[in-house]
Amino acid sequence: MIRMNKEKITKDMILGEIVSKHPESIDIFFKHGLPCAMCHGAFHETIEQGAISHGIKLKPLLDDLNKILKKKK
Repeated sequence: MIRMNKEKITKDMILGEIVSKHPESIDIFFKHGLPCAMCHGAFHETIEQGAISHGIKLKPLLDDLNKILKKKK
């Protein structure tokens, strides 16, 4: 189940669910070095877990992901 606040994408949300709901997020995940957003494990891993496992800074990633929501308003 997607734990999405309509206002914000958070670190505890599942990667694959974000990609499913916001396909444009794929470019952002790749830009930040998180290509696993497209793998089968993406539906079992949170954004935070993916960021940690790939050595990615979480805040800039979340900031960019949340820009998607702002553009949709």
